[in-house]
This record gives sequence, structure tokens and C-alpha cells, in this order.
Amino acid sequence: MSEATGRSGMGWGDMEPPNGSAAGQSDTCFGVFNASDSRTNAQTSITSPWFSTAFGLIGLCSNLFALCVLLSSSRKLSSQARSSFLVFLCGLVVTDFMGLLVTASVIIPYHFIKFAWAEVDPGCHLCNFLGFSMVFFGQCPLLLGATMAGERFFGINHPFSRSTSISKRRAWSIVGLVWGFSCLLGLLPVLGLGRYTLQYPGSWCFLTLLPDTGNVVFCLVFALLGIFSVLLSFIFNTVSVVTLCRVYHDRESVQRRRDSEVEMMVQLVGIMIIATICWMPLLIFIIQTVLQQLPASGQIQILPMETQKMLLIYIRMVTWNQILDPWVYILFRRAVLQRIYPSLRPRPSILSLYPVLNPSLRRKLTTDSVLQ
Repeated sequence: MSEATGRSGMGWGDMEPPNGSAAGQSDTCFGVFNASDSRTNAQTSITSPWFSTAFGLIGLCSNLFALCVLLSSSRKLSSQARSSFLVFLCGLVVTDFMGLLVTASVIIPYHFIKFAWAEVDPGCHLCNFLGFSMVFFGQCPLLLGATMAGERFFGINHPFSRSTSISKRRAWSIVGLVWGFSCLLGLLPVLGLGRYTLQYPGSWCFLTLLPDTGNVVFCLVFALLGIFSVLLSFIFNTVSVVTLCRVYHDRESVQRRRDSEVEMMVQLVGIMIIATICWMPLLIFIIQTVLQQLPASGQIQILPMETQKMLLIYIRMVTWNQILDPWVYILFRRAVLQRIYPSLRPRPSILSLYPVLNPSLRRKLTTDSVLQ
């Protein structure tokens, strides 16, 4: 995803399809964008390779710093629910870090070497790998965000159910399932459903927005799954926030400090807002593009220049998701918030929703720290 930091600085004139006809390459990863149009715009490019390199390093350092803070925090926790939440958050940060690292390892060298992609990768293996990485590391954060929202939803609204208590091992297993599902999704073009193609201005690969059946199906699966994940996160987080507001306005019963409940929800809402702003424009654009081109199925072999440029802009927006995610956790921790707002006071716990409880059960719930 780091390609979004500086694709406009590519050597556009260097990227030409190996054959003269784009139509003759409909089964390869070349020929989707118009290289000749790219050459006419090459002189207007003012983006430096150092800019994209610095931008990528900022993202990598941010995620690495957040990962160190997460690991440090996890060692100090005895709360099972809070620990499982940190496992999901750690999975998200690792995904963002690896997404930047893997894509940058291909993109940044291209900035400086300006290699001819068709000569270096005539079999499209590198392009398929980069396209797979874009889809895998793009879809994972959305699915993990929905998973974290679901975990908090059940933890807050069903605090006394044993089935809502997730151990660290189980949490990591769920993260692994998300990674595995995203991996299968990214492999679909390799298995024959759709294809990854070189995108404007010739420095990155992604799914193909052409109106043939395989590409349309894959684009719709990718976009609709992403939109579904964002909407699911919104629903879960909204209900959880409403539940917490009910607790915080119940002044009849005051329990021990449960600031971590709000801390986790603030972080989740921040992650959801960032994902919505960064991803929804791209996902909606993909759906609109493939559906609008359906009547011309089989007639369009090259994407219009305007479509290519808009796709580039939306991908740049997506990159911010990987850079901003770690700062949600870094900045919205209790330790940071209490330094900024010393007047923050402890709040009643979720247990105030259930004021009539057997005393022994209340002691057990307090010891087990159900919600943290």
C-alpha cells in the first residue's frame, strides 16, 4: 500500500506493454493503462522518490512504535478481555506494518531504478505478488476492525456469558482465521477469478476494473466485503457506545474504575472512522466503475485516463489508513489522555446495568475483570 505515497513520481515513459496492442494482452498483467498518455504527463511530475521513501518510513516507524507499546502493555495486564482486545489490536498493527514493508520493498526500488516492468517480470509473477499484497493487506484491517467491534459488542452487552470470554490463544486463532480468509481472497485472481494488472502510472498492481465477467465478480466481492466490514463495525460500535452511555448516566450505583471500557471503545471508534474515511471512497468507486462499464463488456480494453487517475487518488487515501491506525492506540491510551485532561474521573462500570446481583457473583466478576 505504500505505493500511494508517491506513485506520481514514476518514470511513466518507461512502462510500455511488451506488445503494441493492449487488446492482445487481455490475459496478461499489462496493457490496462495507456502508457503513451503517461509519457505526455511525465514532465509535469514533481514528486521525488525521497518523498515516498520518507512517507513509507514514517508509516513503518509508527507501526513499529505502536507494536512496542502494545507488547509492553500486554505484559502488565491480568484482565482476560483487555488482553484479548490487545491481541486483536496487535494483529492489526502487525498487518499494517507488514503491508507497508512488503509493498515498499517492491515500490521504492522502482522509484530509484526505474526498471522496465515488462522486461523484469514478463510472466507477471511480481505483479501478481504485489496485487495479492494490496488486496490481502487492504482487506485484513477492515475484517479485523469488524472482529474487534464484534468482540467488544458481546463483551459489553453480554458481560456474564462465559462464551464471550476470549483467551489470548483463541484471540490469536481468530486473527489467524482473518489472515487466512484474506489470503484466500487475494489468491482468487491467481486461481482464475479476475486478474491483477499493472496500474497507472505503471508502478503498482491491483485488481482490474475492466467489464469482463471474472474481473467484475472479483471487484464486487472485494468491494462489497470491505463495505460490509465497515458497516458491521459501525453497527457493533454504535450499540456498544449506547450501552456505555447508559452505564455512565446511571448514578445510582457506583462501581470500581472501568476506564478501560471507554478506552477500548474510543480506540475502536477511531479505527472505524479512519477506515471509513480512507476506504469507502475507493470501495464505492470500484463498484461504480465496474457496473457502469458492464454494458460495454468486451469492448473496453484500456481504462479511461480519468478512471486511472481517480483510482490512483483513492489508493493514496487508503495508504493513510495504515499510517494512522497505530496513532489511534498511541494517542488514545488512558496514560496519554489523563496527561492531557487531568480532570478525567473514574466512571461506573458496566455492572451498574445489573445492580441486583448475588454478592458472591459480583466478587467473582470483579476478580475476573470481565470487561477489561
